[in-house]
Amino acid sequence: MTTTTTPPPIITPLPAFQPDLYQRAWASIPHPTLPLLATPHATSVTIFSLATLSKHSTLTGGHERSVRTVAWQPGARANQPRLVTGSFDATAGLWSYDGSKEKGALEKEVKFSGKDGGEGEEEEEEDWEFNLVLEGHENEVKSVAFSPSGQYLATSSRDKSVWIWEDMGGSDDDGGEWETVTVLNEHEGDVKAVAWCPDVAGRASLKGRYSADVLASASYDNTVRIWREDSDGEWVCVSVLEGHEATVWGIQWEPKPREGKFPRLLTHSADKTVRLWTLRQEEEDEVEEPSRNPWGAIPNTMRRELKEEWVCTDVFPQVHSRDVYSAAWSADSGMVASAGSDGIIALYAEDATQQEDAQMGQGANGAVPPTSRWKVLGTVSDGHGPYEINHITWCKRFDPGTERKGEEEMLVTTGDDGVVRPWQVRIP
Repeated sequence: MTTTTTPPPIITPLPAFQPDLYQRAWASIPHPTLPLLATPHATSVTIFSLATLSKHSTLTGGHERSVRTVAWQPGARANQPRLVTGSFDATAGLWSYDGSKEKGALEKEVKFSGKDGGEGEEEEEEDWEFNLVLEGHENEVKSVAFSPSGQYLATSSRDKSVWIWEDMGGSDDDGGEWETVTVLNEHEGDVKAVAWCPDVAGRASLKGRYSADVLASASYDNTVRIWREDSDGEWVCVSVLEGHEATVWGIQWEPKPREGKFPRLLTHSADKTVRLWTLRQEEEDEVEEPSRNPWGAIPNTMRRELKEEWVCTDVFPQVHSRDVYSAAWSADSGMVASAGSDGIIALYAEDATQQEDAQMGQGANGAVPPTSRWKVLGTVSDGHGPYEINHITWCKRFDPGTERKGEEEMLVTTGDDGVVRPWQVRIP
């Protein structure tokens, strides 16, 4: 008699972060280098330790209304991380942490014994300082994102605008000095998300035409816009990505692009789809030519006419039955994970044997390509029980359950139930 062995599941739950927040939580953002995870909920942000899977500290008192989004500032000193929060009070707040007072403060363990900590909760010194408020938006701030260097901060809002701020330096003790660089007003609906292209190989392929920094914004108007700074120092929209049939909830740039290629862009929407967009590059753009002047004798009035063509080269196999609120792309494995309103967690992998070039002409203007290069590796239903999953992210493991601290990856989901849940991922 032949016996078959059922393979282990691709995605399995790990013990949840403690304590439960007992209120809707919007996202969990890992620090790029430190074992920390920031989760906004209500008017607060809870910082969890990835070493202990428990609360490290809390940011309170900075905002009058719900904190919906957070981002860590790159380039901050290791023992003094900095964080920006975006709130429904129409402001963004800058916070700094002074971990120099206590050795190992960034990995300390705080134990709890009840719903709100209760008796037995260790006393913790609050070392987070609320340094600075950035004001200008007329309505709720829905997304915040730092450029790779940390020099620029982008904020987006229900007022349909994207603001770009620049860190002008100054004292870390007071958050430094920030100036408004520009306000972008081309979206016709709430701007739900902003994301800067990471500083990876391939990003500079069009550097001669524009600055190296590239910003993408997603909106309730069902579009994504690509923004670059031109040679006159003005930020211009170089492309509008159309194809989604409902709100684009979020965007993520390819964290590890293919050699010689500009990073692709991942989008996910209320239309239940996850899409992948690719910049159509001319041959002369494949390799940067530093000595060539791309502007030549082109008049200033024509420079803004130079546009980029972005093509929808993939629509992922449909798994979700409702809005896809979040998707995350792993720089290590190349896998993509998605989650959303239906409580499903899905994991995808790209089939490198299929040729993208054959699809480059098929997906123009958002049209669905004939085939997908991506396949579904596994799914989990009811990842947070009956509650919606608002966010999913890849995160390095530092907990005692891994033998490869700081190397092995896990998924972390955040839901309406106030639970921040890690998941072990088996790479097939």
